[in-house]
Amino acid sequence: MQADDARYLKRKYKGGSLDVHPTEKALVVQYEVEATILGETGDPMLGERKECQKIIRLKSLNSNTDIASLARKVVEECRLISPSRLPEVEQLLFYLQNRKKSAEKKEKKQIKPRDLTPFEGMELDEEANINSIDDYVELLYEDIPEKIRGATLILHLARNPDNLEELLQNETALGALARVLREDWKQSVDLATTIIYVFFCFSSFSQFHGLITHYKIGALCMSIIDHELKRYDLWLDELQKKKKADILSKEYEKALKKYHGLLTKQEQLLRVALYLLLNLSEDTRTELKMRNKNIVHLLVKTLDRDSEELLVLVVSFLKKLSIFLENKNDMAEIDTVEKLAKLVPCEHEDLLNVTLRLLLNLSFDTGLCSKMVHADLLPKLTSLLEDEVQRQIAMCILYHISMDDRFKSMFAYTDCIPQVMKMLFDCGEERFDAELISFCINLAANKRNAQIMCEGNGLKMLMKRALKLKDPLMMKMIRNISQHDGPFKNLFIDYVGDLAAQIGLKEEEEFVIECLGTLSNLTIPDLDWELVLKEYNLVPYLKDHLKPGSAEDDLILEVVIMIGTVSMDDSCAVMLAKSGIIPALIELLNEAPAYLIDLMHDKNAEIRKVCDNTLDIIAEYDVEWGKKIQSEKFRWHNSQWLEMVENRQMDEAEPFMYGDGEPFLQNGDILERPDLFYSPDGIIPADGAISPEFFTDFQNGDLLGPQGFPSSSLTDGYGQMGVTPARPATAYGFRPDEQLYYGYTASR
Repeated sequence: MQADDARYLKRKYKGGSLDVHPTEKALVVQYEVEATILGETGDPMLGERKECQKIIRLKSLNSNTDIASLARKVVEECRLISPSRLPEVEQLLFYLQNRKKSAEKKEKKQIKPRDLTPFEGMELDEEANINSIDDYVELLYEDIPEKIRGATLILHLARNPDNLEELLQNETALGALARVLREDWKQSVDLATTIIYVFFCFSSFSQFHGLITHYKIGALCMSIIDHELKRYDLWLDELQKKKKADILSKEYEKALKKYHGLLTKQEQLLRVALYLLLNLSEDTRTELKMRNKNIVHLLVKTLDRDSEELLVLVVSFLKKLSIFLENKNDMAEIDTVEKLAKLVPCEHEDLLNVTLRLLLNLSFDTGLCSKMVHADLLPKLTSLLEDEVQRQIAMCILYHISMDDRFKSMFAYTDCIPQVMKMLFDCGEERFDAELISFCINLAANKRNAQIMCEGNGLKMLMKRALKLKDPLMMKMIRNISQHDGPFKNLFIDYVGDLAAQIGLKEEEEFVIECLGTLSNLTIPDLDWELVLKEYNLVPYLKDHLKPGSAEDDLILEVVIMIGTVSMDDSCAVMLAKSGIIPALIELLNEAPAYLIDLMHDKNAEIRKVCDNTLDIIAEYDVEWGKKIQSEKFRWHNSQWLEMVENRQMDEAEPFMYGDGEPFLQNGDILERPDLFYSPDGIIPADGAISPEFFTDFQNGDLLGPQGFPSSSLTDGYGQMGVTPARPATAYGFRPDEQLYYGYTASR
């Protein structure tokens, strides 16, 4: 069509669907534009249709807005909405007015790096036009200044999301940008920053991630970041040399000024490159590739910078990575915690918040918790308890630290305990936060901490709150305080009656358990237990709850401990003996061996150790139980042996060649021969089975290895057999929280 032939341009708008914006207070209008070029005679010569959308933001909409009036105003001012759709507009506005804000609040709590803004040097004295894209691409084939100008013009187009689809179709432009970045990034920081920024605009949308992967921009960004961090080290070394040479020289001042200029441009480059990688890491497979290219070490190295905007981005990236076990282990191998500790506290609220969240993720690891203490984070975190915004996260980290007995005593030398006690009392009659009361329970397990808690009216206030609210967690805290020896234990004498009164009442079992446990801890010589038992009629309660199945195991255990405590009083012992409690205790005791046998193979090594030692004592004093225990140990030992033999994959292994090349095991694996068994003296013939007496001799002779096998015949329990214990799948245990460690794969 010749330009002179076109006389008129006709546009036609057709309204489409109407909906609410997913996150903002706005309406989204979908519509279609049909553009037709008419000739001299009015006949259509060329036509095109395009689907568009318009967002109508409603900043004035609030709970007091008159919906009907606002709907009329929207319809009047927006020609794309037909007046007949006024009821529909009112309905959508009503929905927006009453939409729950929980999703918005949750989004605000998640600290994200701020949107990238145009960097210094990206300004233009001309307006970029999508129709001139071919001219901009031509500039990419010129010298560096023209390349920068061409890339900057394309960037201005890419920053408008409406242009991305059209740019996506222009393979020539994208290919040229990728080529220039790959070939010339070392020659100009400005050029590299601008081109990466273009691809960053695409990375903001998941559907364009395949494009970035196609041009291998992510891998290139990793190389650029690594190179720039090494350049930074060289700059620092050079600057230090000039400073040592003559601190007052003009040469040093000139170098320092140049250094700051280079640093500003480099941090712009690092920021846009890291932001692009953060967007791409939305796919865990891509994130794993980054991890294999050492992304964690690069990020931790960047923590040495002073730019708060860059640090927010870096710490946010590390926080995202930290939910995976492999990344957490990488952070544990380097000085991540020490560098993060320098950022706590800081005036930049977003940086402080995201740093604390990362530390919270890492604090699930006991080794990293220890590093936090040695990095002097304990007093810093304690000071943040006064900050309402950061308090809860700081409390959670302190809770994890307090779980380690090595560090409990260190809280007594900070202002932490007075602060948490004040927070407890300020709660009024409301239930305490789980983090706060759990933290206090851990602290109370230390004697010095417990003494500080009881100072003044501390214990009185705690008892008053616990008894009034019937709170088992607060009573557990009081119970931990009561377990410590010392003169302050006499403070509990005034509350014995109150605690005993709770036992006879139909209170929650958890609360009664803690009350019983607190009373059981009060081994005070001057306490008249006989009077307490009689006044509160506790003997029938204790006797009734000794019957098997009468209550949960935890409650029965506390009853037994309570009986042990009061029996130290001679008069109480006589009274309990006359009540018939002794036969009930004996009957309960008769069930213990069976229970211990069940626990003998528990996953917890300490539980197995206690059960094994206890069963040995029982076997020594009771012949019948001794035979049962010996038989069970014998059965368990043989079951382990048989399972290991059956699981061997001999068909996948080559036979051991001996002498002139004949297999040493000509008749199969020696472990498959039924006529041979292992003994302390080597391999001996047997008549079909190992006797229980043989196993007993084994054990009494201290010949068992670490896995329960003869140490003299099996190197470390496995060596000579050639059996290797299975490697566990990658896993990591955590408490309920959004921060969890997972593995990228089941095993490496």
